[in-house]
This record gives sequence, structure tokens and C-alpha cells, in this order.
Amino acid sequence: MRDKTDNAPSRGQPDTHQRGRDKVSRIPVKVEPTTEVVRKPSWIRARAPSGAGVSRIKQILRQRQLSSVCEEAQCPNLGECFSHGTATFMIMGDICTRRCPFCDVAHGKPQPLDANEPRQLAEAIGEMALRYVVITSVDRDDLRDGGAAHFAACIGAVREHTPQTTIEVLVPDFRGRMDIALDALGTFPPDVFNHNL
Repeated sequence: MRDKTDNAPSRGQPDTHQRGRDKVSRIPVKVEPTTEVVRKPSWIRARAPSGAGVSRIKQILRQRQLSSVCEEAQCPNLGECFSHGTATFMIMGDICTRRCPFCDVAHGKPQPLDANEPRQLAEAIGEMALRYVVITSVDRDDLRDGGAAHFAACIGAVREHTPQTTIEVLVPDFRGRMDIALDALGTFPPDVFNHNL
């Protein structure tokens, strides 16, 4: 059984980081669970994430106060990716302004953006010696540009610190602010541009 201290730090803050039933309680469509729990097929089971590689990535994330979508969304492939020395970074905090029922990232009132995050991210990518990095984010509907300028700042910092790294971004839909967001991202365009919804 996994030690609770091994979880992402946000999992220990249920008052500010809503998940599960608390997160989706305001969505008007209700999903009624079945009484019978269906077992997952054997091919879908993953080993508990452990080992030196996993510990190393978690240590880098904690020391630099960074989040990964791997931990925050409880990705079943976390052990495989972390043990190979990679992670998908999640910028702009660990609290999303949306309540998507299919996602396990916490909902709540986000903290202000961390001005040190672009530098910390770039240094972590350098420390991990990543040749290819994926950067995603929570949705930040509280920000005028949806966080696009912060994405650009992160891309710029990575380009400065590790210019050989190929950067893929997985951006939110920017909810009606696409022109503002694309203008901001145009200052430091990524190598690969994807969206997460």
C-alpha cells in the first residue's frame, strides 16, 4: 500500500482542492454509480510507482515547487514515465477553475501565478536533461488571457536555459479569449502546439 506522503502535495488539502464528489456536486447532470464494481482487465493494471527514478522526479518537483499532471490527475502511467526520467509539467498551479468530471485535477480558487515558476521549470528541465518536454496547465478562467502570457514566459525560460529542448504545449481552450492568447503565445511559440479540450 502506498504511503500517503508519497502523493502530490495537493492531495492533502481537501479544503482548497476539491475532487471527486465535492468537485462535481454542482454539475446538474448526476451519474448514479452501479452497485456492482467491475474488475479492470489484467492488461490495464499498472505497478505502484516506486524506485529510484520515481523518487528522483518527485524530489525535483517538490524542491522546485512544480506540479505534474501525472500526479495531480493520478495518471496510471506515472511509474513508467517517472522511472524513465520524464514528466508532463502542469503550470499555473494545481487548482483548476473548471469542474470536468472526467478529470481528477482539483477544482477550487487558484492562487496567484508564481513569477518564479518559469525559471524553476526551466531549471528542472535542465536538471532532468530532457530533450523533449510537454507542458500543460490547469484552466485559469480567472486570468484575462487564460494564462497564455505565463505559458509564453515558461517557453522563453526553457529556450534560454536549455535551447536544445523541443517544447510541446498542451493548452486549454482559453474560453473566448483565443486572439489574446495567441498573441501572447506568439512571443515565444512552442515547437508543438496542442490543446487539451
